[in-house]
Amino acid sequence: MAQVKKKKGTIAILTGGGDVPGLNPAIRAITIRALREGYQVLGLRRGWGGILDIVRDKKADNSDKYLVLTEEIVNKAGRTGGTFLHTSRTRPSHVPKINVPKHYQDKYKSEMNDLTPEIIKNLEYLGIDFLIPIGGDDTLSYAVRLYSEGVKVVAIPKTMDNDVPGTDYCIGFSTCVTRTIQMCNTLRTTAGSHERVLVLEVFGRYAGFTAMLPTMAGAANRCVIPEYKFDIEKLTSLLIKDRNSNPSLYSVVLASEGAMFAGGSEMIYRSVEKDAYGHAKLGGIGDVISAKIKELSPKFNHGKRVNVINQQLGYLVRGGDPDAIDSIVPMAYGNLALDLILKGIHGRLVVLRNGRYDNAPIDVVTSTNKKVDVKRHYNTDRLRPYYKSFEFQPLFIMAGNQ
Repeated sequence: MAQVKKKKGTIAILTGGGDVPGLNPAIRAITIRALREGYQVLGLRRGWGGILDIVRDKKADNSDKYLVLTEEIVNKAGRTGGTFLHTSRTRPSHVPKINVPKHYQDKYKSEMNDLTPEIIKNLEYLGIDFLIPIGGDDTLSYAVRLYSEGVKVVAIPKTMDNDVPGTDYCIGFSTCVTRTIQMCNTLRTTAGSHERVLVLEVFGRYAGFTAMLPTMAGAANRCVIPEYKFDIEKLTSLLIKDRNSNPSLYSVVLASEGAMFAGGSEMIYRSVEKDAYGHAKLGGIGDVISAKIKELSPKFNHGKRVNVINQQLGYLVRGGDPDAIDSIVPMAYGNLALDLILKGIHGRLVVLRNGRYDNAPIDVVTSTNKKVDVKRHYNTDRLRPYYKSFEFQPLFIMAGNQ
């Protein structure tokens, strides 16, 4: 007779914020290990949004709010990009009156509402013993709040920007860097054919790692990042010099979406509308840089104008399948989370530090910021990455948790 393990409890997983390759492998790793250890696993849909919308009534249909996960389900999705649980930027501690679910509207009538008590009740209603949120600093900052309220949380870091504090690596970063390098190399042929300057705008609101690493790898001549306000005349001068010294007469610059001009006080926004975490949608710095380079180019090119190719990489680097690192690290992170749960440990963030898997207190997410150390890693005269020695540096150099 087959032995049937008694259910140890219920683990819930959610993915919040932007999608990245590697989320589905993480969900798969958690689920398979948890099921084999005797846990039930629920996938909460649409980040914090799914659990917020739960109706605590046995007659209610909550089937679109969560999913009971099986090996069959996660195996189908485990090698693909994105998140089959879907995602949102819902912030339960700051819910505008217009977004309060109908079944709470009699109770929450302020212009801005903290629905955390309902989140906790909904987790209890579903019988969730441990919660594993996978997200960036916004999603995980709310996980810190839940932990402070007594919810058993083990968090996993993901973000293309690699800017979650406490860890050298966040799921999605390697694929982002890989794709950026590939696309730089693809667009070189057009830039060279037309003898132009190539401007590529990449993700990076507050941290410039996604521009720095491809530039260091040789994908671009220069990069501009959020941590340092750059002089457009200096950038133009450098790029024209790079172009004219290249036998194919082209040069490349990577611009983080959060980069700012010297003398400017704000980032360039595509829309003034803000998300639940107070972030307006960035986009457009590449357009402005391109126009200025074209305008200024005669000054540094013997009076002759140089045309510019301008491309925003955006979602192209976050869609599609994960690379090798974003297939392996999520698997390890998922198992690390289960190791902690099996020991009864919670309030932790699984991390990679100094080339080794580890865990850290979850509140490290809200205790500091993770950005490029300009003094150590960015040459402000040459507008490109700077380093003295690679000895004993983290795998991704300046993207390590210094």
